[in-house]
Amino acid sequence: SRESFRSLLESGGLNEQEIEVDVPTSSDKNAGIFAMGGDGSGNNPNVAAMNDFLNKVAGGAGGKKGPPTERKKMTVEEAKDVILDMELERMLENIDLKKEAIASVEQSGIVFIDEIDKICSSRDFMSKSADASAEGVQRDLLPLVEGTTISTKFGNINTDFILFIASGAFHSVKPSDMLPELQGRLPVRVELQGLTEDDLYKILTEPVVNVLRQQVELIATEGVTLEFEDEAVREIARMAAQLNKTVENIGARRLHTVIERIMEEISFEAAEMEEGSVIVVDKQLVQERLSDVLVASDLSRYIL
Repeated sequence: SRESFRSLLESGGLNEQEIEVDVPTSSDKNAGIFAMGGDGSGNNPNVAAMNDFLNKVAGGAGGKKGPPTERKKMTVEEAKDVILDMELERMLENIDLKKEAIASVEQSGIVFIDEIDKICSSRDFMSKSADASAEGVQRDLLPLVEGTTISTKFGNINTDFILFIASGAFHSVKPSDMLPELQGRLPVRVELQGLTEDDLYKILTEPVVNVLRQQVELIATEGVTLEFEDEAVREIARMAAQLNKTVENIGARRLHTVIERIMEEISFEAAEMEEGSVIVVDKQLVQERLSDVLVASDLSRYIL
């Protein structure tokens, strides 16, 4: 009965059975018949749509609707994926995906521009930059942020209602050094605080694939187990925050520097250890490996 076949199909009992399935013919066979647009690269959306329409017309010339098909023999397991793709395509036939995507971008799109301070020049007379291209890049961005219509391979997109978010460190320049017109189109300004010791601790522990986990997995390739005590992780976060204050604030990148200093000797020693060995990183080990870094940073403040 139908129910018994359904249970066999769901359990995989029919996976090896061979059946015949009508599958759409590959577009390569029809490419020679309806080749439009010169190189056939498909960059022109109008040409691609016309080719698709003509292929469907060719399939319906014999009294059948839809694209041309051919009968193929395959196992039930292979047929599942083929039939799933055919059904998905049939469900999406009445939906203009490109039109929906363009409308979604125009109404709900967000563009994030990072490192915008790199295209700013200081307006101070003494530190005036010789790079004249920075202002030119800002002027090129201005129409996009203000609102314009741009041409893409999927059609024209209006940027009037797209949200633009820009960010930058602004160490050597100020946000006021940007073009006044561009400042006016980015009216909401938020200044972020530097990462604290607690923030660095969260970065070390909360992400699934955090920096400490990467080191544990790396050492595990040698058959050695690496463990970080919670006090050691706290000490790493404290040291990183202290170095950011005393040397240069490079944010969470400081964690890579600190951990590399701790793991420098362990990485070489792990290759010589017996399989199954355990290495425990405690607070004392962290302080030993980073003591010379802190001394050097303290002295650097007094060097002219």
